[in-house]
Amino acid sequence: MPFHIMIIPTLRCPGMCKYCWGSDKQAEIMDISIVENIKEWLECFRCDDEVHFTFHGGEPLLPGYDYYKDAFKILNTLPNHSGYSMQSNLWLLDDEIADLLVENNVILSTSIDGPKEITDYQRGEGYYDKTMRSVHLAEDKGLYVSYVCTFTSYSKDYASEIYDYFKDLKATVKIHSALPSLRGENADPWALNQEDYGKLMVELLDKYLYDLDKFQIMDFDHMAKSSFIRRGTLCAFNDCVGDTLAVGHDGNIYPCYRFVGMDEYIMGNVKDKPTVEDLESSNAYKLLHEFNDYVKEDCKRCRFIKHCNGGCPYNGIVAAQSPKAVDPQCEAYKLIFQNMKDRQKQDLIKNGIPGMPGAKTSQEKEEGEPFTIMDLMTK
Repeated sequence: MPFHIMIIPTLRCPGMCKYCWGSDKQAEIMDISIVENIKEWLECFRCDDEVHFTFHGGEPLLPGYDYYKDAFKILNTLPNHSGYSMQSNLWLLDDEIADLLVENNVILSTSIDGPKEITDYQRGEGYYDKTMRSVHLAEDKGLYVSYVCTFTSYSKDYASEIYDYFKDLKATVKIHSALPSLRGENADPWALNQEDYGKLMVELLDKYLYDLDKFQIMDFDHMAKSSFIRRGTLCAFNDCVGDTLAVGHDGNIYPCYRFVGMDEYIMGNVKDKPTVEDLESSNAYKLLHEFNDYVKEDCKRCRFIKHCNGGCPYNGIVAAQSPKAVDPQCEAYKLIFQNMKDRQKQDLIKNGIPGMPGAKTSQEKEEGEPFTIMDLMTK
């Protein structure tokens, strides 16, 4: 079964995003010897399963070209590695680094919150131009770049403008909802409450069903698929425990990149070459399984439990300071999934069961008519 290793070279970041709670301006940068330790650990850890690497942060490009030249050389020796991704603001991208990323088939993702005025208001003056300049460089080199868009208590009022921006780009975009501060108080005023988040997503879905052939909103693609097959496919809705791991700058292993830097969630260190059993015996692993056990009991009567699995363990555990909690965006998720179910029922009444005689297909829809939720579910 494939698994995912997130490498966090540093939690340092040059950005000044107003709602960010995860960066640390004083954080150290990973020495290349830790990448060698990661390779040596993975030579005897689930070595029969494919492993995908994501470089995340902080800002993962801070270590520079030489670090990545050596890192790829080291990790490419693993026979079971299946590819690389990177989440970055891309400010430090240059021709030399871009060519290296092309050579190693790295898939890029960057954060833009919509048009320049909105992005700069939320992420700092000049952020938009710096990032988009590097996006153009990356794309000119043939690199694929997708986007992460964070909606806040401010930007929710500009949902239509933000939607049109990404549609005009023909982008692939993933939507985040700004969360309350978990390591300080700076993000609290920007947090998007459950009701607003749920209503926002339903509003965007209304628009998206007219544009399935124009661009991609990954959240809806995954949530519709989850609703159709009754199994979570989006990161936050999938049982990620044990199949996603993050390694911090010092080699400490965490359940996910969002826990990096939190000592109580250290599962081990790559220098010690821990086994699966070693990680499972850690207190952090037990806390995540307490979360799963609580969700199975507390949510067992919820019709959407198979769709979301209680949501993101990090959101639930850290927000409540207890593993006996669900993702605090639970009510918003229910609203979105219920909306999809209602649309599915209406589609079946209007168009018939896909594949059955007399059923209307997406190819038969008239100009200006939306796609159906079933089109999205089977996309």
